[in-house]
Amino acid sequence: MLDAKGKGLEGLKYRIQISYLDCTGCGNCAETCPAKDKALIMKPFSTQEKQEVLWDFAVTVKPKENLVSADTIKGSQFRQPLLEFSGACAGCGESPYVKLTTQLFGERMFIANATGCSFIWGASAPTTPYTVNLKGKGPAYSNSLFEDNAEFGYGMVCAINQMRNKIDSLMMEMLALSIDSQIKDVLNDWIANKKDGEGNKLASEKVLDLLAKPLKDSKANEIREEILKLKDFLVKKSVWALGGDGWAYDIGYGGLDHVLASNEDINVLVLDTEVYSNTGGQSSKATPKGAVAKFATAGKKVKKKDLGLIAMTYGYIYVAQIAMGANMNQALKAMIEAESFPGPSLVIAYSPCINHGIKVGMAYSQYRQKQAVDAGYWHLYRYNPQLKKQDKNPFTLDSREPRESFRDFLMGEIRYSSLMKTFPDIAERLFKEAEEEAKEKYQTYKRMAEGGLCF
Repeated sequence: MLDAKGKGLEGLKYRIQISYLDCTGCGNCAETCPAKDKALIMKPFSTQEKQEVLWDFAVTVKPKENLVSADTIKGSQFRQPLLEFSGACAGCGESPYVKLTTQLFGERMFIANATGCSFIWGASAPTTPYTVNLKGKGPAYSNSLFEDNAEFGYGMVCAINQMRNKIDSLMMEMLALSIDSQIKDVLNDWIANKKDGEGNKLASEKVLDLLAKPLKDSKANEIREEILKLKDFLVKKSVWALGGDGWAYDIGYGGLDHVLASNEDINVLVLDTEVYSNTGGQSSKATPKGAVAKFATAGKKVKKKDLGLIAMTYGYIYVAQIAMGANMNQALKAMIEAESFPGPSLVIAYSPCINHGIKVGMAYSQYRQKQAVDAGYWHLYRYNPQLKKQDKNPFTLDSREPRESFRDFLMGEIRYSSLMKTFPDIAERLFKEAEEEAKEKYQTYKRMAEGGLCF
């Protein structure tokens, strides 16, 4: 138990508590722990029985909310994850991103999940890792077919909009009556904050408190009862369509493109493993040049599809590319910006996978994300159309110039190094082309950040 540090935390203590019965033993948490004197240390399972009692106590502790802003790394991690004990592979690069979204938006979150890895580890019957907080609130989850998940999420958005527009019209109807000024103030506050996630949550609580008791005016009371029937839709929902690159880049791309082009307020999270992870490791349009995968045993011959750049050409879609292990602040900022953006948003998250054959082991999957960015293999950026209204460049490049060896990064994974053994001549050519294309892509992004190209 340590003393909490920071303004407003005086006199408080905190502890990082793990459930040792649910630990997969990957070691990712211990490897990425930022504490100078490691707060997390891997120890033999048989020596940690006391952790079970501590865990049972920890889950009964009522959270102290809003002491640290959730838009900081510290604040976001003080929030309870509403994703726990997933069935993912040890060291999976996908689940940390989804865990983060539940910490930020879980209380009012709707999830449309494409069939694939994130569905398998996220909804393996008869259990689910998605959970609720002590208020009984948590993500509303449903799974869709592999090819139509974006449309499935779009349907959620349309249904929610219909319900909330009905609430809006009922409130407008009540405001036209001779009612108490306090009621009018509360209803007007809800209408004004209808599209603001956090602001609307507070406004909705006031509405529920005010309408808890019958009103004197009979017509107003009838409207009150109608509003209460729809109370589950008072709080603005955060709708996320999530899935892997097989869905987003390939089989479901036509639907994804259509939904993003609709200009509706939907968030899309692509967990990019650069391969069809769940169905055996087949090559996808997200697979980079030179990588070995099923249907590409002699290395992928063409470069990776740039899903983010395609989406940016619309000019009204929020787009971000992130890698949590490379830049936690950038990943957090992108998630918050995407969710608050009043329109479609697309977040593409680099997700190291067991299919990559990481030579140092999946315990270092977060570190591999950092290496990918340092080598110029993966780039970090944010494209926010709202900045155009402020006469600012909507594109922000969050990656620095590559400063580590691109080739060394490739050789750290069996999906690349194996090609050197089987087809060395082909490997040399593909790896060289891949490096040149990665540099070219970075220069394109750099010109965009400098205002040389803008959508």
